[in-house]
Amino acid sequence: MTDHLKFYIDGQWVEPHGKGTLDVINPATEEPIGKIALGDATDVDRAVAAARKAFETFSRTSREDRLALLERVLAVYKERTAELAAALTQEMGAPVKLANAAQVPSGIGHFMATIRALKEFEFEHDIGTTRVVREPIGVVGMITPWNWPLNQITCKVAPALAAGCTMVLKPSEIAPINAVIFAQILHDAGVPAGVFNLVNGDGPTVGAAMSAHPDIDMMSFTGSTRAGIEVARAAAPTVKRVAQELGGKSANIVLDDADFEKVVGREMFNMCRNSGQSCNAGSRLLVPAARMDEAAAIAAAAAEKVKVGDPTNEETAMGPVASKAQFDKIQALIQKGIDEGAKLVAGGLGRPEGLDRGWYVRPTVFSHATNDMTIAREEIFGPVITIIGYKDEEDAIRIANDTVYGLSGYVSSGDLARAQAVAMRLRTGMVHLNGAPADPNAPFGGYKQSGNGREWGKNGLEDYLEVKAIMGFTPRPPKS
Repeated sequence: MTDHLKFYIDGQWVEPHGKGTLDVINPATEEPIGKIALGDATDVDRAVAAARKAFETFSRTSREDRLALLERVLAVYKERTAELAAALTQEMGAPVKLANAAQVPSGIGHFMATIRALKEFEFEHDIGTTRVVREPIGVVGMITPWNWPLNQITCKVAPALAAGCTMVLKPSEIAPINAVIFAQILHDAGVPAGVFNLVNGDGPTVGAAMSAHPDIDMMSFTGSTRAGIEVARAAAPTVKRVAQELGGKSANIVLDDADFEKVVGREMFNMCRNSGQSCNAGSRLLVPAARMDEAAAIAAAAAEKVKVGDPTNEETAMGPVASKAQFDKIQALIQKGIDEGAKLVAGGLGRPEGLDRGWYVRPTVFSHATNDMTIAREEIFGPVITIIGYKDEEDAIRIANDTVYGLSGYVSSGDLARAQAVAMRLRTGMVHLNGAPADPNAPFGGYKQSGNGREWGKNGLEDYLEVKAIMGFTPRPPKS
């Protein structure tokens, strides 16, 4: 066990003001692997004061200086990938293959995308005699989740550094160790004191203090819609910018000309990736009603092939979910699906056979569901797919858009032009066609209750900038 009982504030590891501590639990063993300190409002005040002071100089650094800094951070990050991956496997149950191939590399991808965006970004342009300038917004409060920890930390920190902002990060208390290592990386890369600050703690204490803080100019939050509402509510009196990436219940439309064996099997496996703990997961699988039984059989067969078990085993495809609270929530929603009449064709309640310890969930398939069922409305955040039948293409689009969420969407078809046409009608921030992967250079974010603002690439950089118009900046050309 390794304890992490200090916070990173103003370039130093300091003793917290808050007196509480919390065990970090390995979800595969249900045993503690370390302990963190829990901060309070005074810790937040100290971190914000350091960030505010550092902003005066860091905001005036050149593009070239910030590019060099990002390159140094990226180099040090790459040196510590194995350590970061091991932490993720221990604290949130990511299988070693996933941690090494996706979780940790996502951070590399965001730094590279931010470097590319910064090199090309236009911070100033003229409209007539007016100079329009984009400037760093100021001190940014960042609250990040436990499901893709480094992905969410890096896609906030990298563009904030690129923009010239300073920041205070509160990572999830469920998976905080990777964030401690990340703070060490920034320190070793030479990020100036006060530019980046780390305070551990819970949402109701540290998160709320950050959201309401008058010297924080922007809150960037990733998490549940419920928690995002609380962040926005706390931020409202100070009229700070609030960028949110929240929940999702994304429709995964399989059109009738798709290769069902290939597509349904692929999407079931993708649903089990990261134990289903991805906000953009295609958890509502929409198929032609006449082919419901066929799709259900393919999905069930794919679910049975997913190797669930010890995340330290190289052959494991799916580890545990991150916590007991998450396990209990998933179990309750599986029970709700059964109670409301969806057909359980694979998985179900309890742990997989042979796994009596750890928060393991059975890969689960519900078929013959309707879009008004709880399992079609609420974000389960587990390896549970809900198959819903549609009458025709118009009906599929209607069902897909019938949700309070709008984060992502998926369309599979043998005809790319047809898939494109459907994608254009989905009310979501992103759509993946025929299994296309995420693009770190493209905007990531959603419509409706899935949030506001966009992260990743150039759009992510724009979120951390204010726009200033200076009239009369450029002399008028003399009259001829």
